[in-house]
Amino acid sequence: MAARSKSKVSKKRASSPPGARIHSAAEAPDAVALLKADHRQVEKWFGEFENARGNERKRELARRICKALEVHTLIEEEIFYPAFLAATKDKDTHHEALLEHGSAKLVIADIEAFDPEVDDFYDSRLKVLSEQIKHHVKEEEQPGGMFAKAQAADMDLKALGQTMQIRKEELMGEETTLRPIRRFVEVSIGADAVFEPGASGQPGRPADRG
Repeated sequence: MAARSKSKVSKKRASSPPGARIHSAAEAPDAVALLKADHRQVEKWFGEFENARGNERKRELARRICKALEVHTLIEEEIFYPAFLAATKDKDTHHEALLEHGSAKLVIADIEAFDPEVDDFYDSRLKVLSEQIKHHVKEEEQPGGMFAKAQAADMDLKALGQTMQIRKEELMGEETTLRPIRRFVEVSIGADAVFEPGASGQPGRPADRG
């Protein structure tokens, strides 16, 4: 039976994954190109995780994936999505993207709270996250999707890309970027609710603290 466990590995100050930084905002790609590059990098790491065997390698890849996705979702939510909504007035696309982020963040939080040495569901958690991100990326990148609409709208994608790159580098140096998960949970189920793990470490249901 798997048990919920804080990783025994000490948490160090987060560092950027290889190839993640551009040291000058002037070198940053436009916003859409930046986000697509993030997608490709995470896809590569998901592929490597599927072929990984040792727990240490799995742990490292999971750390990279989760950190990259935390930062990616934040720069979208803080900068790109508000600009998209202001330019396109497309609430449906905007809101659906935010809800998809929220679902992914809950899985990320689970992955970061477990360790492959003690969690029988660890690989499955990464698989679920991979499928969620694959769907989200398809929705954003497909013809007529969010990115195509952004490119057709009156958005300064180059300036947005520079702002997003600066913010991305700031966030890559922070210990954690999970605050939006808490906000999503509070909005969805109420601030006084908490998640309790189910049997065998499986995600449980929100529980009322009374």
